[in-house]
Amino acid sequence: MPIPERRTRPLWRTFATAVTAALLAVLVSPGAAQSAAPRESKPVYSYDDAIRESVWVDTRLDGDGDGKTDRVAVDIVRPREPAQQGRKVPVIMDASPYYSCCGRGNESQKKTYDANGNVVQFPLFYDNYFVPRGYAFVAVDLAGTNRSDGCVDVGGRSDIQSGKAVVDWLNGRAKGYTTRTGTQPAKAGWTNGKTGMIGKSYDATIANGVAATGVEGLKTIVPIGGISSWYDYYFQQGAPLYDSGPEWLSDYVESPAARARCAAVQKRLVDEAPRTGDWTSLWSERNYVPDAGKVKASVFVVHGMQDLNVRAKHFGQWWDALAKAGVDRKIWLSQTGHVDPFDFRRGAWVDTLHRWFDHELLGYDNGVDREPMADIERTPDHWTTDRVWPPRTTDTVRLNPGKGSAAGVGTLGLKRGSGTESFTDDPKLSETDWAARIDEPTPDKAGFVTAPLGKDLRLSGSSTVTVTATPSTTTAHLSAVLVDLGPATIRDYAGAGEGITTLTDRTCWGASTAGDSSCFKNTQAVATDVNQTVFSRGWADLGTYADPGKERPLTPGKAYSLTIKLAASDHVVPAGHRLALIVAGTDKDLIDPPSTTPTLTLDLARTSASVPLVGGSTAFASALTRSAKATPRATAPDGLSPLSPSRPIPGGAH
Repeated sequence: MPIPERRTRPLWRTFATAVTAALLAVLVSPGAAQSAAPRESKPVYSYDDAIRESVWVDTRLDGDGDGKTDRVAVDIVRPREPAQQGRKVPVIMDASPYYSCCGRGNESQKKTYDANGNVVQFPLFYDNYFVPRGYAFVAVDLAGTNRSDGCVDVGGRSDIQSGKAVVDWLNGRAKGYTTRTGTQPAKAGWTNGKTGMIGKSYDATIANGVAATGVEGLKTIVPIGGISSWYDYYFQQGAPLYDSGPEWLSDYVESPAARARCAAVQKRLVDEAPRTGDWTSLWSERNYVPDAGKVKASVFVVHGMQDLNVRAKHFGQWWDALAKAGVDRKIWLSQTGHVDPFDFRRGAWVDTLHRWFDHELLGYDNGVDREPMADIERTPDHWTTDRVWPPRTTDTVRLNPGKGSAAGVGTLGLKRGSGTESFTDDPKLSETDWAARIDEPTPDKAGFVTAPLGKDLRLSGSSTVTVTATPSTTTAHLSAVLVDLGPATIRDYAGAGEGITTLTDRTCWGASTAGDSSCFKNTQAVATDVNQTVFSRGWADLGTYADPGKERPLTPGKAYSLTIKLAASDHVVPAGHRLALIVAGTDKDLIDPPSTTPTLTLDLARTSASVPLVGGSTAFASALTRSAKATPRATAPDGLSPLSPSRPIPGGAH
């Protein structure tokens, strides 16, 4: 069953919000002319005259083993006027490893400093837009990066403590200093301690991890394309997703000085992250999902449903765990790959984020709490909303594969199937190759397809596929994908821009200085016509049949049962299209192949897909009982770009 909406406390406290807003009109709002119950923060403060300073916060850890606790660099920009008037401001914070090595955002901006080490430029628009509106912006260098001590441990205790210690310092619970090595203390007396963390990819992951500690003072997080479990970034159920592990990423983002002193941390990232895919204590430390119950912050999730970097499983399992814990939450799901909403829905994003922070950090009763929980992109730049996500009428339905008229070309329906289907792993082929030849008997996949739908069918949430398979060799990897068979126009998520292209003209979002512009290159959607759309996918090593954390050698000729977890999605299969399930071996460029080349035989009576259908089995039966003609699939090739395999870097240019 999909997880129902449940909260352990009221989602929004209307009376308390109104009282807080009235008080903040006096304590935070910039003038008596503002109403007693403000609904929007205004750009009334000078960005040019804002206070820019750097503080080094003690993490109370000694990650590099030099006998001294590590300090992380915290660059701050905050409006001068509230401090002069004795008023305190909330904080928007982005903790990142990328401020010096790689840059942030579509234009790969880095922090810049003057000759005296004073910060001049903060990447992205958060400082330009929000500081004039009465917020401080805080950019934290993770331990081992840029101007911070310590070592990068890729989502582990040091990474998370880098962010948590700063939240503690903002609330008077940790020590800060005016220099990296000095003893002069720095206090955060200018803030009320209310902090919202935001960021994309690695930065979003840190926000998830810090929230999972339950730290006081963290009021909201906005994770964009964030990781919820680092194991699931490098593996899925034992199947390796990339040809490297976390030690490569650590070396990539660390400062040169950190690389020289962090050999022990690097060694642990190799030794405790074996390429077998076995679960170790290292992965337990980097799994935030079990601690969702500790989260005290509200969560505004943003993710691309076709993100093949930080894959969509991450937001699905995090969202479900937050729902079980009753955490206040909101979600945007796009058709893009690993792209920031500033680059796929800019105007609406800035407006929504503004109102979200005003509500969560300033307590303004601006109505954002009464808006739909979910915004979902259906076609490029066309969005729909849902009051609750997944919708309350969603129910898990078991769909069964059956034998068809030709080998490997089967049926998919409510009736339990029988017989067997076989395929041989071909690492040269991908999910798009399988889908393109779904109606042909090919040796590399087993496909199962419904009849043309008589009306739209919507899948909303996370699916699973349970297989019983007999391998011919001692190792085997499995892929399972759900496909919408029919012509459509989608974002080209596999292209270089992952669904967008960058233009040459700019728009400005906030105030600028000579060294920090608020003007960014515009973008637009890159759309392409396709004949089939893979909208949910999952992978597993069949050797994890008995224990998801331990691979075992297989006995050729013996049947094994395994449930593959598919990525969360929200997709409408239109009337006239068909829904397909494909089970195959290596998904080229998305998982690595096994050490052998197995043939696998599926027992159809013990193979099924559990899918979240809006309207449940009734909706499925209705869609199949109504007569429909299949919407012809074009004979021209799909316009989707081929996937470009690359090293795993949870960040990227977009």
